Amino acid sequence: MLERVQKIIANAGTCSRRRAEELILQGRVKVNGQIINIGAKADLYKDEITVEGKKIFRPKKIYLAFNKPIDCLTTLDDPQGRKTIFDYIKSKDRLIPVGRLDFKTEGLLFLTNDGEFANLVMHPRYEVEKSYVVALDREFSLEDIAKVKKGLDLEEIQSRPAKVRYAHPNKKMIEITIHEGQNRIVRRMMEALGYKVFRLIRIKIGNVMLGDVLPGKTRELSFSEVKQFKK
Repeated sequence: MLERVQKIIANAGTCSRRRAEELILQGRVKVNGQIINIGAKADLYKDEITVEGKKIFRPKKIYLAFNKPIDCLTTLDDPQGRKTIFDYIKSKDRLIPVGRLDFKTEGLLFLTNDGEFANLVMHPRYEVEKSYVVALDREFSLEDIAKVKKGLDLEEIQSRPAKVRYAHPNKKMIEITIHEGQNRIVRRMMEALGYKVFRLIRIKIGNVMLGDVLPGKTRELSFSEVKQFKK
């Protein structure tokens, strides 16, 4: 598949895309032995790409399921010095988080070096379901279950209809399944209904379960788990 060369270089972990563009402008990037210009495209499966004389190799595709702990950011670093997911993930490969979980939200997060896979999971058009367990300050009423299933008016947006059920006999814990990626959407839904969220854990993306992955740890996704998103 043809892609812009600066993107290929960045995805291979050689340098950032901006630095790759600088190297192209300096005439230090070649495709099949020819110096290229900004905007040039290539196919890493067919073409030989060199940066300052060093050949770019197609990176092995990595797909990880990570159990994000509470009180850390889904970002590379933080100016305020708070913990990020990369304080837990030690990898020489250039991995990107697939979507985000906010600072106080725990649970399942994918990491990958496959931009196409990330887009297939995140983009709204693919409607990938994501399930959360929510611990609340009081019983979740049947009336509010009906409201969530219908969709809520959150002032600036209307939440889409979601699946919801009790996750504990005391009815203070629910499981909610959505397929939209609005920022803090589950927390905003609960706040709109007058509940305080004590704990929020994402337990499932598509058919991939968090399972027994410990907080701060990862496991590799299986071939079948990855394939479901690439249908």
